[in-house]
Amino acid sequence: MNSSIVYCGSVEIATDVGPDIVDITDQLTQIAHRANVENGSLHASVVGSTGSLTTIEYEPGVVEDLRRAIRRLAPPDIEYEHEKAWHDGNGHSHVQAALLGPSVVIPVRRGALALGTWQQVVVINHDNRSRQRRVEVTVVGIPRGQRN
Repeated sequence: MNSSIVYCGSVEIATDVGPDIVDITDQLTQIAHRANVENGSLHASVVGSTGSLTTIEYEPGVVEDLRRAIRRLAPPDIEYEHEKAWHDGNGHSHVQAALLGPSVVIPVRRGALALGTWQQVVVINHDNRSRQRRVEVTVVGIPRGQRN
C-alpha cells in the first residue's frame, strides 16, 4: 500500500514597489527537497490581494517586458472604483494581481521541481509600496524510495 506525504512550508520575501518581480525558485526547490517527495506536486500561493505568482524566464529583458505588460493591463494612472472607497492609490494593484493569479502548481518528479531549463517561479508585488510577501507552500506526493 502506498503512503503519501503532505509537507507544508512558507517563504518570506521582501519586495519593492510594484510591479516588483522576485525569483523564488531556489526557495521552492529547498522546500521540495525537505518534503522528501519522489513524485507529486508543489502548490504555492502568495498571501495578500496585491501579490501574484507565475513562471517566466528570469532574465532582465523578460522581467522588464513582464513589468511593462502588467502596467499596460491595469495602468496605475486611471480611475479605479477601489479608490473611491479607500483612497490608498492601489486600485490597479488589486486588478493586476487578480489578472495574474495568486498561485502556481509545479510537478515534483524524481524529487525535483519539473521546470523547464529557462523557467523560474516568481512572486510579484503589485502594490504601490514595498511589502513583505509570504508564500505558503504545500507539497503532496509519494515518499522517496517508494514506487507509485
